[in-house]
Amino acid sequence: MEETKDINNTAAEEAKTADKKKKTSKQSEIDALKAEIETLKAEAKEKDDKYLRLAAEYDNFRRRSREEKDATYSSAMADTVAELLPIIDNLERAAAFDDGEKVREGLKMIASTVGASLTKLGVESYGEPGDKFDPNLHNAVLHDEDDSERENEITDVFQKGYKKGNKIIRFAMVKTVN
Repeated sequence: MEETKDINNTAAEEAKTADKKKKTSKQSEIDALKAEIETLKAEAKEKDDKYLRLAAEYDNFRRRSREEKDATYSSAMADTVAELLPIIDNLERAAAFDDGEKVREGLKMIASTVGASLTKLGVESYGEPGDKFDPNLHNAVLHDEDDSERENEITDVFQKGYKKGNKIIRFAMVKTVN
């Protein structure tokens, strides 16, 4: 009987030892999982921080771009108005004259000032009698048949066209032949 008791005690001790090993093993697993959770939390926090910084940088970029665009527009507008002011001054001077000849001289000066201002702004006029008609540049409002003129030739210009570089500001309004 004592042998049975010893065997039972030994078995009980072995069971306790096995339970301790299982508990230790489970505790080790739990600790490893907790460590992994902490690592993942740190990675998530780092990525969240990177995302927030990137979003803030993008917002700053958009704001700066908008401000630069507004400043560019304002600057271009101010440059354009500065070029128009001498024309306005000359118109006011011409309006002060009663003599028709002086008014005409003033209008000629204004016309030359307008041309110079447009040139400074990079705007060029086009559409002269004798030019070849181009539907990309001209708006033909009248058409005549005349065998003495070349085909698709502009004979009259009702309104000059204006362009800046490749951008058409206003099409020339013309009369063509043939």
